[in-house]
Amino acid sequence: MSLSLSRPSRRAWPCATGLVTALALAAAPSAHAEPRTYEIDPEHFSIGFLTEHIGYADTLGMFLEGRGEFVYDEQTRELHGGTVEIRADSVFTNHDERDNHVRSDDFLDVDDHATIVFEVTGFAAHSDSQGTLEGDLTLLGQTRPVSLDVTLNKADVYPFGHQQYTLGLSARTTIARSDWGMTYGVDNGMVGDEVDLIFELEAIRQ
Repeated sequence: MSLSLSRPSRRAWPCATGLVTALALAAAPSAHAEPRTYEIDPEHFSIGFLTEHIGYADTLGMFLEGRGEFVYDEQTRELHGGTVEIRADSVFTNHDERDNHVRSDDFLDVDDHATIVFEVTGFAAHSDSQGTLEGDLTLLGQTRPVSLDVTLNKADVYPFGHQQYTLGLSARTTIARSDWGMTYGVDNGMVGDEVDLIFELEAIRQ
């Protein structure tokens, strides 16, 4: 099929220009893609922590059960909210007696505070792959603001399994547990006050 074009008269230019503009706008992707919900894959959600033990070495632990989701606009890099919930009694440090102590009211007090919650309050993107996440961490019934350094490792369709579009993310922060009233072992130097928090996760677009 061939198409010939003749040069329009000067009077026809405004109409033609308007048509071209309309077609260009229709064909171009939206400058603001709609935010999408991403659900953290519980099978690929690692929640770790490090804290000093009597100055000899850091104790490495994990929480084995957590879940969460967030609403994110990948094109504008705007985060519109999110929540992470962690089961406090799922703490694991590879030592049964220590795990039971960490679950006690000296530390996590899991009988009265079964869930640790993080609520997103803001996000600032520094580049295509780096940003700072702001949120409120509720621990032992107290809520305090925290900031996390976030890295986007990969964004692509998953190569097997669910084969859905997935974000791979890493996040890090350090808190002083005494800010939440967890003071056991701080004054006598038995257990460090600073706790490094480590998050590695895959989030599936819904």
